[in-house]
Amino acid sequence: MASFNRVILMGNVTRDPQVRYTTGGMAVTELGLAVNRQWYDKASNQKKEEVTYVDVTLWGRQAEVAGEYLAKGRPVFIEGRLQLDTWDDKETGQKRSKMRVVGETLQLLGSRDGGSSGGRGESSSRGDSGSFDGGRGGRGSSRDGGQPAPSESMGSDYGDFGGGDDDVPF
Repeated sequence: MASFNRVILMGNVTRDPQVRYTTGGMAVTELGLAVNRQWYDKASNQKKEEVTYVDVTLWGRQAEVAGEYLAKGRPVFIEGRLQLDTWDDKETGQKRSKMRVVGETLQLLGSRDGGSSGGRGESSSRGDSGSFDGGRGGRGSSRDGGQPAPSESMGSDYGDFGGGDDDVPF
């Protein structure tokens, strides 16, 4: 049976990200994301809203970018995958679990001055589209559970076509 684990979220950061480093030197950041849902309730004839809070973990260069450019209240777009963490509670001895999102692509939204501009993608960690995928070129690696190796470059998906008019076939 086929399976697919992909999450797409857009919301506001709930706390300032804190970048930490593993013993191997890999940056890691955990941040909270508030995602709003609005709908119209016909029964009460009112507009309703609910907020879902999601914990997101970012690794490598993405974690560093988040620590540098994100702050509480900033809008952000994140693509990633679900991961279930399980552990034994030291106080009660019960098994505990928590679902989190491991971010694989980060896109900064809003203006550079920290205010929200309706999510038009004006701010950028690379100065172009505002999208940052941790240097994987859109593809995950098998190292560290799909996280990029620190030595991976931020190359393009399309490679170098050489340039020049001689390459045009018409």
